[in-house]
Amino acid sequence: MSLPSLKSAYPVAVRSQRAPARPARAHSDSARYVLEKLLLRGVGLLSGTDTAPPPPTAPQPGPQPGDDHSFFGQPRGLMTLSGLEIWERFSFLGMQAILVLYFTAAVSEDGMGMDPGTAASVSAAYGTMVYLVSVAGGWLADRILGSYRAVLWGGILIACGHYTMAVPTNGATWIGLGLISLGTGLLKPNVSTLVGKLYRTADERRDAGFALYYMCINIGAFLGPLITGWLGDHKGWHWGFSAAAIGMTLGLIQYVLGRKTIAGRKDHAEQALEPEKMRRTVRMIIAGVLAVAALCTVLGLAGILTIDRSVDVLTVISVVMPVIYFTVMFRSPKVTSEERGRLRPYIVLFMSSVVFNFILFQAYSTMMLIAASNAQTVIFGFHFPASWYASALGAFEVALAPVVAALWVRMGKRQPHASNKIAFGTILGGLSFLIMVPATIGRTGDAWMMSVWWIVGSYFLLGLGDILLETSGMSATTKLAPKAFASQTMALWFLSLALANGIQAQVVKLYGHVSNPAYFGVNGAIAVATGLAVIAAAPWLKRTMHPVH
Repeated sequence: MSLPSLKSAYPVAVRSQRAPARPARAHSDSARYVLEKLLLRGVGLLSGTDTAPPPPTAPQPGPQPGDDHSFFGQPRGLMTLSGLEIWERFSFLGMQAILVLYFTAAVSEDGMGMDPGTAASVSAAYGTMVYLVSVAGGWLADRILGSYRAVLWGGILIACGHYTMAVPTNGATWIGLGLISLGTGLLKPNVSTLVGKLYRTADERRDAGFALYYMCINIGAFLGPLITGWLGDHKGWHWGFSAAAIGMTLGLIQYVLGRKTIAGRKDHAEQALEPEKMRRTVRMIIAGVLAVAALCTVLGLAGILTIDRSVDVLTVISVVMPVIYFTVMFRSPKVTSEERGRLRPYIVLFMSSVVFNFILFQAYSTMMLIAASNAQTVIFGFHFPASWYASALGAFEVALAPVVAALWVRMGKRQPHASNKIAFGTILGGLSFLIMVPATIGRTGDAWMMSVWWIVGSYFLLGLGDILLETSGMSATTKLAPKAFASQTMALWFLSLALANGIQAQVVKLYGHVSNPAYFGVNGAIAVATGLAVIAAAPWLKRTMHPVH
């Protein structure tokens, strides 16, 4: 945080009560001055002497929505936020590409020696926890931190988590995954909210901007598995985790350097709690986090909280949380009747996201397992690590996103409705699994090997579906969100990812216990049927999703 923003966030009246007037400091003392203010602010918040954030009438930093077209026709702030997400995806998906392989590797190979089904289930449960925390991340941004600071602190926690995972012990692995979960929950919903604030509601560049944003972040999704996969294969798993840590650190640096380009950036929460309530809430959050950590540690050491039970608990929470959250938003007096009407079709989009992402996330679990055991890893005479298959997904999204963005811009108001884009994406996700049926039918045991092109083709369909669904879904979320729940509605979109992972954590236990054609065929068919159902509901969705087009 810059010195001016610290001064504005620290009211004059309170500063005068805490310390006598001081002479002006020399420029060389500015770093010390900033540190003092940071310490005073932290102590004030926890001790009960801090006050409310600046009044709404105070001038806000950064450009206003729609001010410029300097980044490929989009606001310059999109470059800053996309750059952050490039490195966040580099670190997150780079680690994710080797995580299930690390879990299944023998202990003698510095792995954790898990059964493949258990490894896939634990990996999915980790994804569940990541996106469950996003609900708290959205609330913290709306009520306490503000979106900019929530993203900043989230990135710091993610970097610390990856650095911790670089330590070659099982304990460090679990602690690191916990820190990454907390950090991603702060960062993901709020950086997407900041992207939405770059545009006015009626700006036709919005969907194209989200497509460009998604293309940029998938550069990280492409590069991450390449680098971490090679390091994991040639140097060791924890070398791969180290590369993820460095990537997130680079993302934080460019985010801070480019903060002035972000429209809607504020130094306080837009729907901030009252000062006294904020202080009590902060203390309760700190106490709650410490209490949960201590309880989990005790139960784990006592053998009560096993891996399987932890997975089951997270699945139950992922099912219950969306129900609670939608109920709270529908009943909130802060939500107008018009906003409430737009939340009803949002439930359909939410469930489509659940079905599609149930397929998508298996690109890093069951698809990685089948790639490592039953897929060729040689192409044109070049041998590559199995984890590099995950980079194909990122490569396709990088290549296809600008094509999709240009198509939407060219079509303008003639482009398909957001609900149809989401439906098409869900259908493509189902087809990505269905083509695995002929690739695996009649194959049993571990001796058979499928061609590279089956998995590459599956990832092509999955990548195109992801672009259609996620960009349209995030864009629609920023427009359908009630004003009082701006960041939290984006967190709700990520809660659909938590539910997808929660369901996956149970279903992937069947992997290896039923035939591959049955596993991929049934799951793929459900996704295709869901997409067709959304298309059938398109007339109602178009009427009720105004102003989404």
